[in-house]
Amino acid sequence: MDQATYDAIPETLEMREIRYYVVEDGRRTQTITIATTLTDAEQYSKEDIAELYGFRWNSELDIRSIKDSLNLGHVRCKSPEMVRKELWTTLLGYNLIRTTAAAAALLHDKQPRKISFTSTCQYVLSSWMLLSCRAMSTDRMEHHGRQLLCQIAACEVANRPGRLEPRVLKRRRHGYKLMQEPRSVLRAQLRNE
Repeated sequence: MDQATYDAIPETLEMREIRYYVVEDGRRTQTITIATTLTDAEQYSKEDIAELYGFRWNSELDIRSIKDSLNLGHVRCKSPEMVRKELWTTLLGYNLIRTTAAAAALLHDKQPRKISFTSTCQYVLSSWMLLSCRAMSTDRMEHHGRQLLCQIAACEVANRPGRLEPRVLKRRRHGYKLMQEPRSVLRAQLRNE
């Protein structure tokens, strides 16, 4: 953060604390507390903010899908232009997978968010070779597409009402130590060993 941005931050910030309870049959009542800068209670009701907070889980799942299922946890490109292209290509792929899941949900009278993103991705990738080599007639290809959407619609995610998960890493992705010194120092240490 540069000095001008830091200086623009106010000394104090007015916040609004909202507490609501999630009550579900057969489960313990959960208390959720939200701190927000939306201080106007008439314009932003407690119920509206609670509902928006519930939708944030979808954003968390979308980001996880983009990072894990579409391998964007680490960009491979070096130049800023290519990084932008990699990002936009991945987002295009993400939207195509979500659109395919939505089409399957629409044809089979289901909610799009109930369709597994990972399974949709796997089905699309597995049929890619078959469809790309144009070995099927148009009628056969249409039948295959409908069958594919039927299989995708059958892959529903589990019902997880009121899911609340801690923000911690279960395990490291790689077994390597974290780089906590400059590269030049680490190279010198390797040369001395």
